[in-house]
Amino acid sequence: MELDLYCTQPHPARIGEIARQAQAAGFAGLWVTEAGHNPYIACALASEAADRLVLGTDVAIAFPRSPMVTAQAAWDLAALSGGRFILGLGTQVKAHLEKRFSVPGDRPAARIREYILALRAIFDAFAKREKLRFEGEFYRFSLLTDFFDPGPIEVADPPIYLAGVNERLVQIAGEVADGFCAHPLNSPKYLTEVVRPSIEEGAKQGGRDSGAVAVVCPVFTIVGDPGPELDRQRDAIRLQIAFYGTTPSYSRIFEVHGRHDMTARLGTALRTGDRAKLAAEVDDELVDAFSVTASWDGLADALLRRFAGLADRIFPYAAPGLDDPEVAERWGAVAAAISAA
Repeated sequence: MELDLYCTQPHPARIGEIARQAQAAGFAGLWVTEAGHNPYIACALASEAADRLVLGTDVAIAFPRSPMVTAQAAWDLAALSGGRFILGLGTQVKAHLEKRFSVPGDRPAARIREYILALRAIFDAFAKREKLRFEGEFYRFSLLTDFFDPGPIEVADPPIYLAGVNERLVQIAGEVADGFCAHPLNSPKYLTEVVRPSIEEGAKQGGRDSGAVAVVCPVFTIVGDPGPELDRQRDAIRLQIAFYGTTPSYSRIFEVHGRHDMTARLGTALRTGDRAKLAAEVDDELVDAFSVTASWDGLADALLRRFAGLADRIFPYAAPGLDDPEVAERWGAVAAAISAA
């Protein structure tokens, strides 16, 4: 297992320094997400700043970009990084697709499966393994002239990971992707009862070995000695769990824990505008289910116990203070212990 770093707002002016700090601290990789900034630009800048980090998007939103556009970006990043880039894709919820990106939001599972297959066909064409000819329900590609063809690269095709929450997207990852990116709202119970069986089912449908599908997991970490600072961290994570939990399509995660009405309750609390009331819906049992609370000396062991046999790469949802040598050294010790286990 490897410990990576996560950056939710990879501003182009700061991502190089973040990558250098991550590498110096001993993290194995750096994952960036698509929120306020372009994740592909972030990965390009990070690859120049740090020469050993694995770099990945967790996630880049697929549907607003043609598979050809995504393939070109991933191909260039694979070459630029010397094969250290992982293309992590997400579907996004319907409201964002239709209202923020102005693209269709229907049938996301069928669409993303075909999207990944189209990427494979485009990679084959770039590498001169096959002529470009892909005919699907949503995407069709048959033209790639020399002027627009980047040509082969000296490293392997970039791995394609897929993010999701519910069984269908996890099955698709098992069937056609190289890895699965779990949502930050995850637990060992959810990974054991939903993610792993769904990957196995998808791999069976695709005639593949489920062991070839890597799993990447974010984790809410609450680190330190008992006291006000630890309580502050728990309260912040409690509120973050509550905000995530208001998303209707995430209700499955709570159902695994027997909280079938949790999403509805959180939605009701959110509509009041009262953050304290929203956070209060998430009790300590749920905080502990979806996060790890530990001292610095015990953090590595706690993470290993939680994710052993369930994840290949993990990363803290937040790891502030890497510009502080003492904090960076502590994270480095955790990363080294996890990698060596």
